[in-house]
Amino acid sequence: MTDDPVKKYFAVAVSAPVNRPLTYLPPDESDQPLIQGMRVLVPLSGRKITGYILGMVDSAPVGQQLKKIYAVLDSEPFFPAEQVSFYKWIANYYHYPIGEVIKTALPAGLTKKSGRRVMITDAGRKYLHALSERTITGTPWFSGLLHKGELSPHVTGNLWRSKERRLLELWVDNGWITISSELVGGTAKAKTEICCGLAANIDSLEGLKISEQKTLDVLHRISAETSSRFVPRREITRVYPGAGKGLQSLAQKNIIVFAEQQVYRDPFGECFLESNIPPALTGEQKKALGAILPAIKEGRFAPFLLHGVTGSGKTEVYLQAAAFALEQGRTVLVLVPEIALATQLEAHFLARFGTRVALLHSGLSSGQRFDQWRRIARGKADVVIGARSAVFAPLKAPGLIIVDEEHDSSYKQDDGFRYHARDLAVLRASRSGAVVILGSATPSVTSYYHATEGKYKLLHLDKRIEDRPLPDVEVVNMQSVRTVSGRPPVFSPVLIKNLRENLDRGEQSLIFLNRRGFANFMICRDCGQAVECRHCKVSLTLHKSDNKLLCHYCGFSVSGKTLCVHCRSSSLTAIGVGTERLEHELTELLPGARIARLDRDTCQKRNDYIRILRTVHKGDVDILLGTQMITKGHHFPNVTLVGIVLADTGLGLPDFRAGERTFQLISQVTGRAGRGEKPGRVIIQTFQPQHYSIQMARNHDYAGMYAREIEMRKALAYPPFSRIVNVKIEAKDDKYVQDAAARLANLARKFQKSSEAEVLGPAPAPLTRLRDRYRWQLLIKGKKLEALHAFLHRLEREIATLSKAGKLWISIDVDPEYMM
Repeated sequence: MTDDPVKKYFAVAVSAPVNRPLTYLPPDESDQPLIQGMRVLVPLSGRKITGYILGMVDSAPVGQQLKKIYAVLDSEPFFPAEQVSFYKWIANYYHYPIGEVIKTALPAGLTKKSGRRVMITDAGRKYLHALSERTITGTPWFSGLLHKGELSPHVTGNLWRSKERRLLELWVDNGWITISSELVGGTAKAKTEICCGLAANIDSLEGLKISEQKTLDVLHRISAETSSRFVPRREITRVYPGAGKGLQSLAQKNIIVFAEQQVYRDPFGECFLESNIPPALTGEQKKALGAILPAIKEGRFAPFLLHGVTGSGKTEVYLQAAAFALEQGRTVLVLVPEIALATQLEAHFLARFGTRVALLHSGLSSGQRFDQWRRIARGKADVVIGARSAVFAPLKAPGLIIVDEEHDSSYKQDDGFRYHARDLAVLRASRSGAVVILGSATPSVTSYYHATEGKYKLLHLDKRIEDRPLPDVEVVNMQSVRTVSGRPPVFSPVLIKNLRENLDRGEQSLIFLNRRGFANFMICRDCGQAVECRHCKVSLTLHKSDNKLLCHYCGFSVSGKTLCVHCRSSSLTAIGVGTERLEHELTELLPGARIARLDRDTCQKRNDYIRILRTVHKGDVDILLGTQMITKGHHFPNVTLVGIVLADTGLGLPDFRAGERTFQLISQVTGRAGRGEKPGRVIIQTFQPQHYSIQMARNHDYAGMYAREIEMRKALAYPPFSRIVNVKIEAKDDKYVQDAAARLANLARKFQKSSEAEVLGPAPAPLTRLRDRYRWQLLIKGKKLEALHAFLHRLEREIATLSKAGKLWISIDVDPEYMM
């Protein structure tokens, strides 16, 4: 087609698996400007879906009949224009559709699309009544139509993508159902409330009643604190419960006015109280800040790796660097690997920076995330704290980006859009002229290598605050510890002895096990088979408190009193140990001890987590036990004993990072002991006491662990000496996925001859079946990044061809953290 010089063309990233932006014409008769970062509704393949304006383009694609944007969904951009190039880079690097990248980056509940609502006709109802009850119950949507008379777009969306589609089309042809189109999604909306504010022209403030004057004083105070003319009525009545009548009478006297205003939902709720007075800095902290602050002032990209032992004061370095960045008129982004850690840092940053702080993580409701995102985009908050996805926060002019616990694998998204937030934080800092601080007591081997090679500036905090010593560590060889029955106990005698002594001294203890539940699996005593998930090739974990066996991958569960599916025997035995069983055994071993458990089962909500930690800080808990949730970021001054049960659990995983991760986990939990005035002690229970990860953690020897790991990786050409991509192939049929993986591997090897990439596999994934899908994988290694991505772009075309055949799911995981 020829370009019309009057026409405008817009590049739109659609929220669908489309690998490039699409070009659209502006909507009919719309005076609203279309700005980069706005959401629009666009037609695609007979549907209407959400898209994101990336900008204007000079010309239209040749030979295409362009469609018009259906509607503009926003009056303001949802992300700044400078992030468009950021999103494009990410989509190219991770080989993921740009519209899906942006959809992941934005708060949930913003995507709208057209859906199909199915309504039954009189003829259809008559036909259904003639069917047998068995036929109706055998097809779930028959029952829905019979009882409700309709199927919602959510239900039909799943049906339309299944083998039921042909049956639905047959029902339409026979006149038994009708189908209408409607928009669904987009549930996140602004909240409005009745607010009160001073009238523009006040006649007189004389002669006010006491209640009116008190109400007015409260309004003045809240208005001043929030720098806002209008204050929600509920806030005034919360501070002064008797304000209701006073507000009405003040309005009648034309002293205040009522107005419906948009308000931000409070994301903070309960949190810990921290001092807002900065403590005196140690010499090491001053030295670290002496390197960081000049780079912030100069507004240049500078990556720092802050290697500080546990309890050395990394948080105070973050806080003072953040305060300096704000003084320079820049914004601050703070990333933490888990929501639990966000709660810890949130308290420190709120104490220092108050209402300037915004939160972004999945623990918030969709409405709260929507509000926080808009606060940031509008410049109402210039400090953002959040988990992985907060790396996309719409901050303008970030001057400082902090990645706390930078080594943590939780920064890598493990499904869908598989990005690494730490790596994107470094990229974002480089594009905005910002300082990025990667902080950890146990840095990732890759990050430390970058520091030794000069890519990052290495800063050290080698001493704890007030020169407190690191805890003494004892390793217990569980191979030599047996009960009367000959089986190894959960707790060694030395750990039990130390727990009792700690109780007698009134000191607190912490017990760590990286497994939740009561027992890892159930085995049939008659046939020897384990009880497995119906949908995954994994054993079900016993959760005794709920009396159920649960799959920790897909959520499938059965009663704890189930029969063996192989021989129908009821003789099932619980094998292994989880945190629930630890709690049970500790209660029997130490009657009277106050025990709390911190894991995903006891912390379903944010307030559960805060409530448990509060009891520990108040001294109402003698022993805190839990999973990884207790290992990082916590400061318990009265915890003097840490026990680590089954410290070698992760060493058996088929992953080249298993040794590094085991060292990091042990070192992090070890760091919880002795952070107060009393020295700490750690007891590590293991069946592999001579493993270098255990020995190095025992000696607090990060340098030794790093030297061992980097030597091994160099010899085997593992990262950081190469890049790895994991291509995952999944299907519901085992033979089908095996054949597809072989075909893809053969194609990859043809490309390999003309590239510098190495193809390994295909092979079954260690977790061979998850959520009813059989899984194979193909590993691709390359030393040169550009050559590897060129190889992947060629392979992508073949993947698209294979995927179109249906029944197959293929994903590309660049820089995978886990190979499972």
